[in-house]
Amino acid sequence: MSSSAESTALRAVDGRAEPASHAGGEPPPGAITAIALEGRKDSVAVEEPLEIRARGNPLAITMRTPGNDEELAAGFLFGEGLIDSAPDIGPTADLAANAIELRGELTREPGLRNFYTSSSCGVCGKGALEEVAVACDPLPAGPRVARAMLAALPDRLSQPGFRRTGGLHATGLFDAAGEPLCVREDVGRHNAMDKVVGWALLAGRVPLHDLILCVSGRLSFELAQKAAVAGAPILVGVGAPTSLAIALAADRGLTLCGFARGRSVNVYTGAERVLGP
Repeated sequence: MSSSAESTALRAVDGRAEPASHAGGEPPPGAITAIALEGRKDSVAVEEPLEIRARGNPLAITMRTPGNDEELAAGFLFGEGLIDSAPDIGPTADLAANAIELRGELTREPGLRNFYTSSSCGVCGKGALEEVAVACDPLPAGPRVARAMLAALPDRLSQPGFRRTGGLHATGLFDAAGEPLCVREDVGRHNAMDKVVGWALLAGRVPLHDLILCVSGRLSFELAQKAAVAGAPILVGVGAPTSLAIALAADRGLTLCGFARGRSVNVYTGAERVLGP
């Protein structure tokens, strides 16, 4: 089974069918390759472009680790506000390699995608926050959870690709009890987040109002933005948050937790959802 087909395999959960989560086990086929290194074999993460098309027209290209491409495209399009429900996504009409297509309609015309790093005024924190405010409402109350559980979430991230290569980031979606629902790896931390959000969208779980997201690295503005747009009330990271990520979290009511390691975690915003010292 190809990595693309594998990502759309269905399993029964609570009497319904939803995309398989692959919360553990091995990386998807094609995610890792072997190279020769000083007379021995070494495993490295695969990085290849993925072209996302809509109605036959190229929409975006992202560098990603192959596997779960439907989820990646779904999460990306949802985060950009181009779809608002589970999409019909699959191989392109010409069956092009490293390409995937949205067969349905977009909720709006994409126009020229704006990147803050290339805008004429440079990086503008105020403009970035205003953009997110348009894309998502303030987050609801969500669950209240133990600080110790949040601190332990990174240890519950299944990262078989990282163990073999040291070159992949991970994002995990957890329930309020800290049980993993879906974990994805990718060379791009934003891609790993998009794959998880895409999985949830295809499974009918968005918005993520009662769930928790955890990432294996630092907490950038982009990751906080994707979490907020998906409706997740809590975002946990192994590394440090940026100032703009903290500002976004405070503005949208997101509980942002960094430096989650072992038994400790720093709570930067939304402390009302965190129980215990």
